[in-house]
Amino acid sequence: MVLVWLWAHKIKNAGVVDIFWSYNFPVIAIILFFLAPGYHDRKVLICAMVIIAGVRLGTHLATRITRHLDEEEGRYQQLRKEWAPNAEKKFFFFFQFQAISNVLLAIPFFISCLNTTTVLSPLEYAGFILWFISVTGETIADRQLATFKSDPANKGHICQIGLWNYSRHPNYFFEWLMWVSYFVFALGSPWGILAIISPAIILYLLLKVTGIPATEEQSLRSKGEAFKEYQASTSVFVPWFKKK
Repeated sequence: MVLVWLWAHKIKNAGVVDIFWSYNFPVIAIILFFLAPGYHDRKVLICAMVIIAGVRLGTHLATRITRHLDEEEGRYQQLRKEWAPNAEKKFFFFFQFQAISNVLLAIPFFISCLNTTTVLSPLEYAGFILWFISVTGETIADRQLATFKSDPANKGHICQIGLWNYSRHPNYFFEWLMWVSYFVFALGSPWGILAIISPAIILYLLLKVTGIPATEEQSLRSKGEAFKEYQASTSVFVPWFKKK
């Protein structure tokens, strides 16, 4: 993340941190697969889950961000204004916080990859099923939004197609659900209950810190009253119902 900050500082685009935050999880999974002493089949399963999800999200973000690498996303532009005149220094520590969060959130992976029991538990199978549902849901939400934004006629408008008609952040919901799946998977190992820290941290970050608050503040700045109406008619997070 130090290297990523140096690059971000050079190109004046802190948004690239999101790409490498996602890619860091596959790096951790690969290290664990080769070095952790756990049961081989369990390591294959959990590490494959982490690598697939991390590469998918990281590549999705890289595709989106590198299309306008010379133009920083609005929420990071706002942080740059709020943190002036020490924005670069604060961004450095922000990037390091992201690196620390990578390690803390990887607790379920460490717990699972240290488990030497040679039989997979029902909780591990349940975790895998929940993971598959969450990754599929997040992929659908990301593609729906990308398709909407790819149409020049939609510039300045709010995406209300598919899952976005019911929730303002279906991608964030399924991202959180994915971390719940890692927790469920880890419950099949000794001390697995400690893995609750991962979905708890993710939920806090999404609802209170870098996720929904920053995204919605930017939408209010760019779309104004239209976004307020969208807020009033949709669920903030869970995409199962539409408000009347």
